[in-house]
Amino acid sequence: MREDLLQTRTPGVNFYVLRDPKGLYLIDCGFIGGRRLLRRELKKRGWDSERIIGIIVTHGHLDHILNVGRIAEETGAWIAAPRLDASHYSGRPSYRGLSRVTGFLEAIGRPLLGFREFTPTRLLDHGDRLDIWHGLQVIHLPGHTAGHSGFYCERLKLLFCADLFASYGHFSHLPPGIFNSDGDKIPESVAKALELDLIAVLPNHCDRSTPDIHHARLTAINRKAQQDVT
Repeated sequence: MREDLLQTRTPGVNFYVLRDPKGLYLIDCGFIGGRRLLRRELKKRGWDSERIIGIIVTHGHLDHILNVGRIAEETGAWIAAPRLDASHYSGRPSYRGLSRVTGFLEAIGRPLLGFREFTPTRLLDHGDRLDIWHGLQVIHLPGHTAGHSGFYCERLKLLFCADLFASYGHFSHLPPGIFNSDGDKIPESVAKALELDLIAVLPNHCDRSTPDIHHARLTAINRKAQQDVT
C-alpha cells in the first residue's frame, strides 16, 4: 500500500482511507465493527488526530454503508454517493429476483445493527470527478446494484473497483447472483473497467495481496469469461 492509502479490514469486507494535505477521505465505511476498527487502524498509522473530511460510497449494500451515517454525524464529513442507489441510503431499497435474499437479510440487519439513514451531500454520476487525493473519476459499473461505481485515479492508474469482483487467489470470482440487481451486466462492467489505463485495482472483498495482483486476477476472470462466450 502507498503511504497515503490505508486498507481497513472488517469481517467480510474492507474499506479504504485516503490522505491528502487537507485530511482524510473514506471509500465506504465497512460493516460490523467498522468504526472501532477504523479508529484502531488510524491510530496505528498515526492519522488518528487528522480530520475525516469526506465519505465516498461505492454502492448501497449494507456491508458498505452501515456506518456511513454515524461517521458523518461524528465527524461532519460530506458524503458523495451514486445517484442510482439513493433508495438504499434511506433504508428503503427494492430487490427483485434472487437478490430478494439480500433484501431480506438487510431488512433484518438494518435495525439490528443500528443503521442510520443518510442524505448524500452530493449525488454522483458516471464521469463525475472528485478533486481529492490524486484525483478520482466516477466509473459506473452496474450489475451488482443499479448505481454500483468504481473510482479511478488516472494519475496512479488505479481503480477502486468496489464489488466488481472478489479477489481471493484461486477463489477469485464475480459476485454471486443473490447479491446482484442485474448480474447479466457484470461481465460488461468488468470489460469496461479493464478498458481503463490500469495497472492496479483495489476491490472491497479481497485478501492482502498488492493492487497489481488484484488487477491480474480481474484480468484472468475477464479472459475466462470471454473464452466461455466464444
